[in-house]
Amino acid sequence: MRESEPGGRPRAREVGIALGALPPGPRNAITDVGGVRVGHATIARGSGPLIRGVGPVRTGVTAILPHEGDLFAAKVPAAAAVFNGFGKTVGLVQIAELGQLETPVLLTNTLNVGRVADALVGYMIERHPAIGVTTGTVNPVVAECNDGYLNDIGGRHVGEAEVRAALAGARAGAVPEGNVGAGTGMMAYGYAGGIGSASRLAGADGAAGAGYTVGALVLANFGRRRDLLIGARRWAANWPNRDRRVRASPAWGRASRAR
Repeated sequence: MRESEPGGRPRAREVGIALGALPPGPRNAITDVGGVRVGHATIARGSGPLIRGVGPVRTGVTAILPHEGDLFAAKVPAAAAVFNGFGKTVGLVQIAELGQLETPVLLTNTLNVGRVADALVGYMIERHPAIGVTTGTVNPVVAECNDGYLNDIGGRHVGEAEVRAALAGARAGAVPEGNVGAGTGMMAYGYAGGIGSASRLAGADGAAGAGYTVGALVLANFGRRRDLLIGARRWAANWPNRDRRVRASPAWGRASRAR
């Protein structure tokens, strides 16, 4: 089964780039972990110079649901590690204190964290009216990256409708990757970045095997082109030295800032 990125782009293994020693799961995605589902809501509209509150808009939200049951009633063990403190996440303090996750994990852009967290609280209260009445409160978990080069980030275009769409659309199976959902306006190493996912199968002794499935999903938005490594190989010398900033793809139209 071919599990290409949006637009028919092949994944790394489809072009012969195999990373690491352990074998991937069937989809090579976080959804190889039983019960995990991923959903996206993407906003891509407008072109031309930036007009605050209007566009261009290249942003979205991504939802990761750890299992298919009632997450508030059946919380899952969780941990968080911060290695770059220049972030605006919500919910990590309680995870560090209690070691539990009780909501889906949502990803979005930096200035939309508050709106997305508010929508997630509303979503959880709707499903559990006892929250804050006869039981405790709820800890929404939202993380972010800055898509402000390609997106009208100050317009805060991601709202409750997009959050609900991402949650409702969460599915097992192949994970759409690249400039989709929270990754719509993200860049990595001077190229289009965004969502990526992978999985590995490991035996009980850490060797290759089917004992455990480890899945990951990333929102990539970092790096300089000259630092790009793929399979321990530096690639900058092999590709044209174009402008380090990447404009929106032709399918989006021109998304450039007024200077």
